[in-house]
Amino acid sequence: MALVEVRELTKIYPLGASLFTPPSSPGQTPASKGEARAVDGVSLGIHTGETLGLVGESGSSKSTLGRLILRLIEPTSGSIFFDGEDLGRASAAVMRRLRRDMQIIFQDPFGSLNPRMRVREIVSEPLMIHKLKGIDVKLRAAELMRAVGLDDSALGRYPHEFSGGQRQRIGIARALALRPRLIVCDEPVSALDVSVGAQIVNLLAQLRREFSLTYLFISHSMPIVRYLATRIAVMHHGKIVELGNTEQITTKPAHPYTRSLLEATPEI
Repeated sequence: MALVEVRELTKIYPLGASLFTPPSSPGQTPASKGEARAVDGVSLGIHTGETLGLVGESGSSKSTLGRLILRLIEPTSGSIFFDGEDLGRASAAVMRRLRRDMQIIFQDPFGSLNPRMRVREIVSEPLMIHKLKGIDVKLRAAELMRAVGLDDSALGRYPHEFSGGQRQRIGIARALALRPRLIVCDEPVSALDVSVGAQIVNLLAQLRREFSLTYLFISHSMPIVRYLATRIAVMHHGKIVELGNTEQITTKPAHPYTRSLLEATPEI
């Protein structure tokens, strides 16, 4: 069953006007240079319990698609359904409820954590925002630390006291705080060295099984996606050019761009 369904999703950004661009008629401001179709008519589903790998080179708008699915940015056209609910038509109250089930792990473990907050505050913040009843916040924070392989003593410290890999674990703990159903993992290991990144990938695989999570795993690395994903969607210039199960995509790719990704990326 599709937990997330995307239909003909498009995001267009207008390109900025220039003083050297002539106006469309006298007395008007300079005309726009045109538009950029960041996401271009994407349709796909993310099934409950799976990891859908979204792979493509930098600049292919993978992260934009992830943020559209979470409604962190608004689409130009198209529809997004989460558990059968049309997010484009959802009221503010419905979106607030649904956001508890949709979280994100950001690419940058250094910039995504508030440096003025202790780890306890960072991982507890989602619980406080959503005012969940019947939850011992201190106990949940300690449980989250253990779930991501950190000691409880980390709760009293600040982000600058941790390595990049440890900071990413804190970001993962924050994403888990509300017990979401979907997590968008936006290049979560690209800023880390290979050995630390491998540990984070293994942690994500373990957490998916432990908490029955569904992932949209965004990456430019085909080997990482091959290891973690149930299915793979290949994105190129804002379009999904190929979609299928991992074995099919990695052993019998149909699209030339997919083949080029496989040929260009070394094994890890």
